[in-house]
Amino acid sequence: QVQLVESGGGLVQPGGSLRLSCAASGSIFSSNTMGWYRQAPGNQRELVAGMISNGNTNYADSVKGRFTISRDNAKNTVYLQMNSLKSEDTAVYYCNMDIKPSYNSRWYGYWGQGTQVTVSS
Repeated sequence: QVQLVESGGGLVQPGGSLRLSCAASGSIFSSNTMGWYRQAPGNQRELVAGMISNGNTNYADSVKGRFTISRDNAKNTVYLQMNSLKSEDTAVYYCNMDIKPSYNSRWYGYWGQGTQVTVSS
């Protein structure tokens, strides 16, 4: 069984910064795409940032230049550095990883439990 545990959310003032972490544990043979999504009340879940195993990244237009995704493959952990935060960044943030639990299994997509980010003065 694979579990993703997120941390780093909280309340921050506009213009501030937060760093989210998401660590995977359990039976992990290999990981591929890692990403962060967010969902604000009344909105659909949307992709914020993604990174594939070769290091290529993609970002939502709304966060380009402010957010940075990174990963530590040895720790099966993905990070999201969020700078210059705005009120519209307020949402529950979820991490997602594509993981192969064993060498002969298929790939599965796993989700974290979500962490609240609130940007407010």
